[in-house]
Amino acid sequence: MSDTHTHHGVDYIELYVTDMDAAKRFYGAALGWTFNDYGPDYAGIRRASGGEHGGLCLAEEVKRGGPLVILYSNDLDDSLAKVKAAGGRIEKAPFAFPGGRRFHFLDPSGNELAVWAEAGGLAMPG
Repeated sequence: MSDTHTHHGVDYIELYVTDMDAAKRFYGAALGWTFNDYGPDYAGIRRASGGEHGGLCLAEEVKRGGPLVILYSNDLDDSLAKVKAAGGRIEKAPFAFPGGRRFHFLDPSGNELAVWAEAGGLAMPG
């Protein structure tokens, strides 16, 4: 078994998108993601260490309410600013929870994702 795969661990996430070019522009600008293109209907999300950890799959519509993908950030302020600048809609402003803080956003297709950081990753509101 490869060192990049964990038995019963989440191995790959596919996000349905309604506009492939807009999704790639958004995720590239907001999160620095790069892609392997497999035609007009699919793009793999490259892993920095090689391989892929997810993909974008073209669909006619996106339905909300499925599992929530939560991304980690070393700097939540910076991630929040980049998501906003890339055109993401903030669904839940940064909030504290045990162990850290996080925010939720919608991508251009309407997918809801969250980004979290450990308690030091974003200053507490003053």
